[in-house]
Amino acid sequence: MSDKFDVIVIGAGPAGYVAAIRAAQLGLKTACVDAFTGKDGKQALGGTCLNVGCIPSKALLDSSRQFWNIAHNFPVHGISVDNPKVDMATFIGRKDKIVKQFTGGIGQLFKANKVTPFFGKGKLLKGNQVEITGNDGEKQTISATNVILASGSVPIELPFAKFDGKAIVDNAGALDFTEVPKRLGVIGAGVIGLELGSVWKRLGAEVTIIEALPEFLAAADADIAKVAAKEFAKQGLDIKLNAKLNKAEVKKDGVHLVYTDKDGEQKLVVDKLLVAVGRRAYTDGLLADDTGVKLDERGRIAVDEHNHTGVDGVWAIGDAVRGPMLAHKGSEEGVAVAEWIAGKAGHINLDTVPWVIYTEPEIAWAGKTEKQLKEEGVPYKVGNFPFAAIGRAVAMNEAVGQVKMIAHADTDRILGVHMVGPGVSELIAECVVAMEFKGSSEDLARIVHAHPTLSEAVHEAALSVDKRAIHKGN
Repeated sequence: MSDKFDVIVIGAGPAGYVAAIRAAQLGLKTACVDAFTGKDGKQALGGTCLNVGCIPSKALLDSSRQFWNIAHNFPVHGISVDNPKVDMATFIGRKDKIVKQFTGGIGQLFKANKVTPFFGKGKLLKGNQVEITGNDGEKQTISATNVILASGSVPIELPFAKFDGKAIVDNAGALDFTEVPKRLGVIGAGVIGLELGSVWKRLGAEVTIIEALPEFLAAADADIAKVAAKEFAKQGLDIKLNAKLNKAEVKKDGVHLVYTDKDGEQKLVVDKLLVAVGRRAYTDGLLADDTGVKLDERGRIAVDEHNHTGVDGVWAIGDAVRGPMLAHKGSEEGVAVAEWIAGKAGHINLDTVPWVIYTEPEIAWAGKTEKQLKEEGVPYKVGNFPFAAIGRAVAMNEAVGQVKMIAHADTDRILGVHMVGPGVSELIAECVVAMEFKGSSEDLARIVHAHPTLSEAVHEAALSVDKRAIHKGN
């Protein structure tokens, strides 16, 4: 086997493995280097997303939702179940089985597309060479015409609340509790904190979320965040805003927290502490000093609009570069870069990347918020529609939330769509398509939507932009 490739990808997460497969599809001799190790000690392709992120968290969210429904939703349907219990070994085991299925699946995709995998940590050297250090310390060097850096991200660790993997954990640790903690503390009310906090709350944990920002879900539209916050409070999630953690000390009876809020210094004792204050680009040991690849002020790999680093033949994608740290964003960048390398017309539009939080209710959005448009001085008009008026949602007993659509006041072009409610992780796709094709609210308003479906909320919100929604007062 020759050690010279057309493309070497460093990292096999959603950005890297997709880039490798697409490059191979385009006839480029491709290798992919990754050091992620599964529970069995073997290479586990898929990065954070498949191993300890998107996939396992959704598995636990679904399992915990089934348990929650038994007590909270089944009685409405006339169904009663006495004394339901959770077997934690099966609960966690199901998640692990799903993870192994998907990580193994990528290996099969590599084989089918003739992508050569290397197990070890990749380091870019000058001249587009990649040094691979195996788990045994052995090194080998391969080279390519093009190198794609897809090293991903890692959790941010607080100096006064360092991860110990037992009492103080990151997202990976919170996916593997062997029993339901009686008291769970969560630092950060972002995507990870809300999703994993929801998992353990549904199973019976007392969950306290400490968030430093004064606003709940500041990245989301304020109207949507307000509805979500109200629902989470009903579920028993205790979310403390404008609260800053000062200290976390592990003692025999739990993790002792000291934080400051508007009323001064507060104390709290929890059994487990999940620190989910964000993630940072992972570039540790990725670049030799003489590669010429630069990092920006936030430690991310600096790239242009085509994800090129400025060094001939060196590209970067995914969480390690600017833009939202989302698996699907990284995957699309991977496809685009592979196509640019092959001389084709790659495409990625960061303005239409959808965001999703898989809580109950779900939260999803794409495009600008109303606050952002006000700050930018863009004239706009708004339409909204509640799921309480959607027959399918009521029949499902999931009639909480709304769809909010924002369009340009003059052109009617859709500028943003924001949702909270049942199935919105799927509903947002229709809006992304419309936005990508520079569609207007009238375009969606004039498209026939099946009845009864949840998608009718999108249709009615589009109608509401021009104050002509049928099933609510405008």
